[in-house]
Amino acid sequence: MATLIDGKAIAADVRAQAARRVQALKEKGVEPALAVILAGEDPASKVYVRNKARACKECGIRSEVIRLSGDISQDDLMAEIERVNRDDSLHGLLIQLPLPRHLDAEAALAAVDWRKDVDGFHRMNAGALLNGAPGVLPCTPAGCMELLRRSGVPLDGAQAVVVGRSNIVGKPMALLLMQANCTVTVCHSHTKNLADVVRRADVVVAAIGKPRFITADMVKEGAAVIDVGINRLPDGSLCGDVDFDAVSEKAGFITPVPGGVGPMTIAMLMMNTVQAAENHAC
Repeated sequence: MATLIDGKAIAADVRAQAARRVQALKEKGVEPALAVILAGEDPASKVYVRNKARACKECGIRSEVIRLSGDISQDDLMAEIERVNRDDSLHGLLIQLPLPRHLDAEAALAAVDWRKDVDGFHRMNAGALLNGAPGVLPCTPAGCMELLRRSGVPLDGAQAVVVGRSNIVGKPMALLLMQANCTVTVCHSHTKNLADVVRRADVVVAAIGKPRFITADMVKEGAAVIDVGINRLPDGSLCGDVDFDAVSEKAGFITPVPGGVGPMTIAMLMMNTVQAAENHAC
């Protein structure tokens, strides 16, 4: 039976660390602040933004939610981003995705001052990650690495497979695992014999967006399985990209959904915001 990696407990510890750093900044006269741009009325986005605001409050970070109408023009959105870029009292800027379909999300993300890019999506930060240079790390992959390290999963020399190649999770996840001296394979919809590839892995990161896609017969005995997926089923319940019940009987370590990677994503956002404020204060 796999050891359950408790994302809630580890995230609480990370948030406590962030709170201590926030207090140190406040003693120097700096109040860390995060701006979140929310365009439209997407229900899931509203929940995510509310959770981020709650985490900010817990850590002592000031949060400002900028609510924009769903029919806002690209020019007006870009003007709002530029306003936050110029506001020295706001240290981090996050654009809640997805944006309404008529908006160019790539252009919006590129317009964020890279020093305020607490999501780690800006090309400056993505390039730093590629080169192994200091920079802001994407929250979800950074959270996955924290879960692996704090759970004592051996990474040096491990065979790692990332299922999914998105710019937000898959690609940066692969880079971070390589930096930890793993031998990394990235699988995707065109991968041949995907099950055979995954079965060789000591570490599996599932980020493909398909409910219970990773089954027990695809997992090596004793492997560490990190489930990034979150999928809503027809009955309203949530599940990940991993068949949790079956895989947990075979894996060595596993994250649940919910309660695994999700809390870590927000915890790492808090850390990135604190880092941005510290950099600004220097």
